[in-house]
Amino acid sequence: MEKAEIQALISLLDDPDAIIFEQIRDKLLSIGQDAIPALENAWENSFDTVIQNRIELIIHKIQFKEIQAALRMWAKPENQKLLDGAILIARYQYPDLDVEKIYTKIQQIKQDVWLELNDNLTALEKVKIINHLLFDVHGFSGNTTNYHAPQNSYINNVLESKKGNPLSVSMLYSIIAQDLQIPIYGVNLPEHFVLAYVDMHNNIFDQTNEFGNSVLFYVNAFSRGTVFSKGEIDSFLKQLKLQPQAIFYEPCSNLDMIKRQIRNLINSYEKLGYPDKVRELESLIAII
Repeated sequence: MEKAEIQALISLLDDPDAIIFEQIRDKLLSIGQDAIPALENAWENSFDTVIQNRIELIIHKIQFKEIQAALRMWAKPENQKLLDGAILIARYQYPDLDVEKIYTKIQQIKQDVWLELNDNLTALEKVKIINHLLFDVHGFSGNTTNYHAPQNSYINNVLESKKGNPLSVSMLYSIIAQDLQIPIYGVNLPEHFVLAYVDMHNNIFDQTNEFGNSVLFYVNAFSRGTVFSKGEIDSFLKQLKLQPQAIFYEPCSNLDMIKRQIRNLINSYEKLGYPDKVRELESLIAII
């Protein structure tokens, strides 16, 4: 559609007739991203709060449709890279996200870790190096004072503030480790999220194995990379009065991690009283 046609549609957004507004809105939504520059320009040049609110709503709906489409594509098994998924979820709240800035920051941390690695290190020694670089040098930590804030779940905020919840800090840790060919994966514990250093010589999906049999040890990224054993998961589950299940001990998929990230956000926005965001995020869960 020509710019002039888009401008003509936008000029009708002040129509008091609700039916006409809905028709204009739906037409702009069908145009998609191409309509956003003109909509933003109209917002900047308007002093009418009604028009501004209508423009904000249309822009948000266009951007949300883009996120839905991108997440649907990401959910295909061949596309499920963890960092890409985390960036998509961040774009839900920050549609103008500087993705290159995220890649650059993670690359810097990864480069610092890589410089300290060598082929003779044990699994535990590799984890100690990641812990030192991530928590001591770069200053990341778990956000214990504002634990349920939605900002803790967005990768760009975590990289900026250097604080996050158990899942987001674990995601960052896992992204760095896996990019360096270190087999550290997420473990979907109830009420917490940890990491597992996997013995790659074992089949991690062998259902005949005892729970966690493929795991050399576990890492609590939220607690500055503390290393612990299967027995501590046993004790944790007893405290919660839960029966052991394989999913509480074994690596989960990137898809599982992104689903949990969305559920964390739903919980955060429910506590803050944002029902519209809760509904949108629930629709994202339904997609994947």
